[in-house]
Amino acid sequence: MSDVRAERVPEPSLPQPSAHSPRPEKRLLFLLGPAFVAAIAYVDPGNVAANLTAGAKYGYLLVWVLVVANVMAVLIQYLSAKLGLVTGKSLPELLGERLPRSGRLLFWVQAEAIAAATDLAEVIGGAIALHILFGLPLPLGGLIMGVVSTALLSVQSRRGQRPFEFVIIGLLAVVTVGFVAGLVVSPLSLSELVGGLVPRFQGTETVLLAASMLGATVMPHAIYLHSGLARDRHGASIDATRITHLLRATRWDVLIALVIAGSVNIAMLLLAASSLRGVEGTDSIEGAHAAIVAALGPVVGIVFGIGLLASGLASTSVGSYAGSQIMAGLLHLRVPLLLRRVVTLIPALIVLAIGFDPTSALVLSQVFLSIGIPFALIPLVAYTQNRKLMGEFTNPRVVTWLAWIVTALIVLLNVILIALIIVGES
Repeated sequence: MSDVRAERVPEPSLPQPSAHSPRPEKRLLFLLGPAFVAAIAYVDPGNVAANLTAGAKYGYLLVWVLVVANVMAVLIQYLSAKLGLVTGKSLPELLGERLPRSGRLLFWVQAEAIAAATDLAEVIGGAIALHILFGLPLPLGGLIMGVVSTALLSVQSRRGQRPFEFVIIGLLAVVTVGFVAGLVVSPLSLSELVGGLVPRFQGTETVLLAASMLGATVMPHAIYLHSGLARDRHGASIDATRITHLLRATRWDVLIALVIAGSVNIAMLLLAASSLRGVEGTDSIEGAHAAIVAALGPVVGIVFGIGLLASGLASTSVGSYAGSQIMAGLLHLRVPLLLRRVVTLIPALIVLAIGFDPTSALVLSQVFLSIGIPFALIPLVAYTQNRKLMGEFTNPRVVTWLAWIVTALIVLLNVILIALIIVGES
């Protein structure tokens, strides 16, 4: 059991440039990838539950939430990657350096709770997919998800980040096809779609769903993760010219990845709004799948199930990766991957074993994630506007103001959400 002992995290080894490597500007396409890994967090099973529930119950009403959340996510993920590239450190590492010991521990506790909620959603979603496709019991499906996701993580630990990126991008392609395919045979109402772009709510439950959709889109662990992904891919010591080039590539990386992820999210809501609205039982993923099969045919239902499975596998792998970076940065400790995977898997397996409604667990987990967003977002904005830390790459004033407005809107939505839940208004 000596391999279970936590050990001090070594300093990252910097990649040595090759004398024969091509000029950076000729390799722009090959610099893409880290944002696609982070983008998996935006199309995980929590998104499926929140989006299908919103579309089936309220039609096109909350389309605007996904559009706004995705625009926010583009800015947030770019700032996260920028922080890692410029400082050579991840957001958790910077927090670990600047917080006192008690502050680090408290911050780690809430971040770990967020990581557990993330894993809960992803494992449950994958288990539902296995149940839909093969009829497996949910606890067994959750266990299989844990084993397979650990195998996927071994790709990163043994072969490096680039092969891991390729695996995740492949799964993202499957997710995209799985969740967009239904729109090909599902009629949309363009007038209602345009109306859904107007910001509004319709009672307490729509606010709850909006917070859930926001938490499933702007996910805290993705904010922590992307700074580390960018640093690990490109090195921790880069000259200013190289950083400028990488930031340009990163803008394209983030934009392309999140346009894809955002389109998948909107497609899920539109599918539910056009084909599942008012259909009994569509407030659960299994019920929505049954309704999709009834309305659009078994082929679309199978493709949907495969997309959900790919979403669960990819997102739980990325979530575990993020959790290890959070622990390493805040506690300066690294634990073996297998131990961490087992610990974060246990809450999901308990929820599945006791028979708690899995779709409700998914939606509530996303609300919890939404509440955790400010803990990651506030230090991110503060650090990227800090000239001592960022030097010439400090955020322009307009970007800083936009980032603080985004942060304030997210915090305000969460305050409203908590107040409504406490008061119990309808």
